[in-house]
Amino acid sequence: MPQRLQKNKGLFTIEKILKILPHRYPFLLVDRVLKLEKGKSIIAIKNVTYNEHFFQGHFPRLKVMPGVLVVEALAQAGGILLYHSIPNPEKVLVFLTKINSAKFRKPVVPGDQLKLDVEILKLKSKICHISGKAIVDGEVVAESEAMASLTNLEELNERE
Repeated sequence: MPQRLQKNKGLFTIEKILKILPHRYPFLLVDRVLKLEKGKSIIAIKNVTYNEHFFQGHFPRLKVMPGVLVVEALAQAGGILLYHSIPNPEKVLVFLTKINSAKFRKPVVPGDQLKLDVEILKLKSKICHISGKAIVDGEVVAESEAMASLTNLEELNERE
């Protein structure tokens, strides 16, 4: 393996994330996982580049990442955490069902690296309550609490 490929300092690279999350470009908002404690917390990274599709239409003269996408990045990191915190995760799809207390403190711009720090507050059989903070250069830029439902894939397939 080439030396530069071995330098990726992450627990999960994008290849493993793609095997866990159903999201794809342009909606995949997690690039790397740095730390994961099953059933407890995750720290993940989203690198924000000038080439992001949303910068074309969201304040095109002053590039700002939409706050809802910052919350979505937190939710996706939470989805990875849930995947590693429940039995038979391959049989479940996680849907965001509620967003509470979302606060946006500073704009996220090209060149920023979002550190997504998410923890599970409560996990029952089909419902999960998470809390997350998006951090840039040590400062919280956004935070929220959210709920997600765990839906059996077989039940979804039966609806079709």
